[in-house]
Amino acid sequence: MELPTPQDLRERRTSLDLTQSALADRADVSQPLIARIEGGDVDPRLSTLRRIVEALDEVEGDVVRASDIMHESVISVAPDQSVREAVELMEGEAYSQLPVIQNGTPVGSISFSDVNKAGEDAAELPVSEVMSESFPPVSPDATVDEIRNLLEHYKAVVVTESGDAVGIITEADLAAQLS
Repeated sequence: MELPTPQDLRERRTSLDLTQSALADRADVSQPLIARIEGGDVDPRLSTLRRIVEALDEVEGDVVRASDIMHESVISVAPDQSVREAVELMEGEAYSQLPVIQNGTPVGSISFSDVNKAGEDAAELPVSEVMSESFPPVSPDATVDEIRNLLEHYKAVVVTESGDAVGIITEADLAAQLS
């Protein structure tokens, strides 16, 4: 996220016909804080600035959330399934990696590179012995910017509610949404 200047915030707010009070209500901050930020009297915390920018984005209708782009059907394997089963599932679904989920909760991930590193004798091993760390969890309300930042470091993100996987997003999903 590029950090806006106080002038940028004021211009954007007025172009959307929002009062300082209306923006404050949407961002869950006080109207005097909006006035002080726009006046350049105070440097807001990054979390406050993010809430203000997201409130402006919502007014513009530009905010895309994880729940808008996630795949609700999460193809996964359990930690006690065999590596052979995981490979067959990845090949059958044309995926290069899968989340490992136990009782609804993400506990790891497995990819073809994990399987190759484990060697030829890995087919009958349980997935738990060759899996990598879990894809990072995000809430259904996570923004595309937050997801994009995570996908720079991970192959996917798992959308969770109360700790349970409810969706998955990969780089391909994000690219499709942005195009």
